[in-house]
Amino acid sequence: MLVSNEFEVSQPLDKVWEFFRDVPGVAACLPGAALTDDIGAEEYAGTVNLRMGPVKLAFAGKAHVAERDEAAKRLVLDASGSDQRGRGNVEMTVTARLSEGASGHTMVAVDQDLQISGAAAQYGRGMITDVSTVMMKQFADNMQRRISAVERGESVDQLDAGEASGLAIGLRAAQLALMRVFRRFFLPYDPTPTSNRVPSRGGA
Repeated sequence: MLVSNEFEVSQPLDKVWEFFRDVPGVAACLPGAALTDDIGAEEYAGTVNLRMGPVKLAFAGKAHVAERDEAAKRLVLDASGSDQRGRGNVEMTVTARLSEGASGHTMVAVDQDLQISGAAAQYGRGMITDVSTVMMKQFADNMQRRISAVERGESVDQLDAGEASGLAIGLRAAQLALMRVFRRFFLPYDPTPTSNRVPSRGGA
């Protein structure tokens, strides 16, 4: 399952890329994630706690930097983990691509290639995509706060991304689902009688 998201960070490209070089700092911005060990050779052990409705998932596993392209500003992480209660497994390849945006800002595109089994898989692609979108928004906000704190010379130890709350993420994911239904069933409808519609340029 491929889940793609894109967001903007109000910092220059080189500064955001420098931030992405710090894997522990990146992990600290992801809700529910925590690194527990730096194994070496850009491999890390960690945990991810996530609430999705009534289900609380707690994954423990490893991640390593599979590719770091300085010229293209591209980072690839491979990660895998198992739920600590034996309710499923996840394997994931995360690809982050940075590019210059407007007004000196940075655009960040993130692709997550997911293979999920167990409790999380029951929610289906739609819910997983919506939850991922909400988490990326929180990740972007946390990243902005962390980079700004470093610029001001402040400690980042107190900046906690927090657990991925089932209430907050679930409500926002439900909103996204409703918007998707609205677009599907209402936006294609054109009340203008067919005989009164202005033909598009080029015929038909």
